[in-house]
Amino acid sequence: MRFRYHLQKVVDLKGSEKSMAEWEYAASLGKLREEEERLESLREERRELERKLQDTSARPTPLTELQILQRYIEVLDGRITRQHEGVRSAELVVRKRQGHLKDKMVDEKVWLNARDRALERFRSDRLAKEQNELDEIAIVRAASAVRG
Repeated sequence: MRFRYHLQKVVDLKGSEKSMAEWEYAASLGKLREEEERLESLREERRELERKLQDTSARPTPLTELQILQRYIEVLDGRITRQHEGVRSAELVVRKRQGHLKDKMVDEKVWLNARDRALERFRSDRLAKEQNELDEIAIVRAASAVRG
């Protein structure tokens, strides 16, 4: 007799839900990485512009050129601020997805443990039945040996 868990479809569903949560978590981590890379790119661009502004201001340069560089730095500062918000938003999504994944992992573990307990009960019942059959065989043999 084979073990068949009557709630196996639920166990499978919980496994699928956990896998989906893992994919969502991985995707949110990827998005966070992209947001952080964009932020770092903007910071690097700003550092280069500051160097250029310093180099340009060290030699005779029209004031309008210096003002253009300064305005562009200010524009980058705004973009950096917005990108910080994007990073914070992505971090919130990561934490949310991580919590969701944790919940799904616990849920799946509960169902797997229930299945494992059912399997142990099945094995224990099967062993008890086999032992009863062996005991019956031994009793029959003993009774026939006494008669014979």
